[in-house]
Amino acid sequence: MTEFDYVIVGAGPAGCALANRLSANPDVRVLLVEAGDEDTNPLIAMPRGFGELLGDPTTAWHHPTRPFGPAGQVEHWVRGRTLGGSSAVNGMIYNRGQAADYDALAALGNPGWGWDDMLPVFRTIEDNALGASESRGTGGPLQVSTAAEGDPLLDDVLAAGAELGWRRTRDLNETDEDRVGYATATIRDGRRCSAANAFLHPVTDRPNLTVAVRTTVDRVVLDGGRAVGISGRRDGQAVEYTAAREVILSAGSIGSPKILQLSGIGPADVLARAGVEVAVDSPNVGGRLREHRVFTLQFRLAENLGYNRLLSSPEGQQQAAREYQETGGGPLGAPSFDVVGFFRTRPDLDRPDAQFQIAPFSMLPPDPSGAIRIEPDPGMLCIGYLLRPDSEGSVAISSADPDAPMDIVPNYFATEHDRSTAVEIFRVLRRLFATGPLAKRIDHETAPGPAVRTDEEIIDAGLVMGTCGFHAIGTCAMGPADDDVVDARLRVRGVAGLRVVDASVLPIMVSGNLNGPVSALGWRAADLILDEA
Repeated sequence: MTEFDYVIVGAGPAGCALANRLSANPDVRVLLVEAGDEDTNPLIAMPRGFGELLGDPTTAWHHPTRPFGPAGQVEHWVRGRTLGGSSAVNGMIYNRGQAADYDALAALGNPGWGWDDMLPVFRTIEDNALGASESRGTGGPLQVSTAAEGDPLLDDVLAAGAELGWRRTRDLNETDEDRVGYATATIRDGRRCSAANAFLHPVTDRPNLTVAVRTTVDRVVLDGGRAVGISGRRDGQAVEYTAAREVILSAGSIGSPKILQLSGIGPADVLARAGVEVAVDSPNVGGRLREHRVFTLQFRLAENLGYNRLLSSPEGQQQAAREYQETGGGPLGAPSFDVVGFFRTRPDLDRPDAQFQIAPFSMLPPDPSGAIRIEPDPGMLCIGYLLRPDSEGSVAISSADPDAPMDIVPNYFATEHDRSTAVEIFRVLRRLFATGPLAKRIDHETAPGPAVRTDEEIIDAGLVMGTCGFHAIGTCAMGPADDDVVDARLRVRGVAGLRVVDASVLPIMVSGNLNGPVSALGWRAADLILDEA
């Protein structure tokens, strides 16, 4: 079959949620298209297998950026390339953002996206191991859990945070106050719960749902101002699928604007330079990009604690693998970071503007593949970032060739707000490691190192030694204005029968990791689509 009612492009969190909801009606034919392959790699199920997955081109895209920062480095923005999308290769940290984020989204002229609209969605999709409450859901498809305890080293982190005035909590999503606790993660019984596990695999036996893997979408097919299908390649052979009702792009903040621009929907000057005929001059497709710039701090421990000695040698890795196989626990059954915290950089703020994550291991510089490598000597890793940056970058096609690389301009720390907030976050994190029982565990800071002191040195260290957050948003942002790419119902302006449903539609950054919010966004978007059916 090549004709469907709905054609969904991208099997990440939003796409899998949409496929689940839209195919619930047996009279509706749904196609879900994924450029990657089936999610059968055993490392996907193993939580800390993500370190290998991120460097593997068969499970992850690697999009190079323009050179930036004082060193002029190029970094690669990694995205999932398999069923489940980035939720199959990410660090599994689950948070929902702050209530005020969603209310701000609605206040920008996007009705239906406020916290009163979104909290019920989160409660519906969640199966939280902590049990049901006014803020938590149980019985939903997305399994999340929180460690009850951890390494004594991590308990010292929590104690140090408490000394700084941050409330220790079992449920980091229960409140938006300053807080610290063991990470809530999309893990259950030692296994990752990706979007494919949660939303897609339980319904793949529906006869009206077709999943096409190894299928790269090059363009949306337009006819008389309407999206009528997609064209692309499956295993190298040209394919085309027809959509009787809608084409829905859920390819992410890089993939969705790319497909729009290749289809002639985007800024006229960008399309002209790439040699693409303009179908709709939509100036903000690919613009308004926001991304978290992540500071990295590493510390040498005074004692043989944490995971380095275990995970840095083949023998230790085998031991950890045996423990995981026997119990589902140990270092390989944990999320990317064991402890997560949120805090305000100034006491006059009404809510946290910073996030940090800590793990009881430290890393060597990445090798060319991007795979994570562990240091042999005991260490700790801490990352931190400002939650709501206002610096804006862009993504744009560089050619009409769908295989040509995207032109990605991160534009980190372009505003005074972002620079000053980032510097304060860095200084607070240093104070954390110099506080209470945690301070006794630390021998010295290894990265970026004590020589980094001034504001300028801190910003440069963040640019040279930090990373992207893998949380890009905004490149197809929703809003009420004529030049907003999509409206509040996520319909693309200027083209009938076409929507975008993924992180690219967010005009402001959600305060934290995006896997949970994008899953809820996809579920909520299904309500909007079904209302119009």
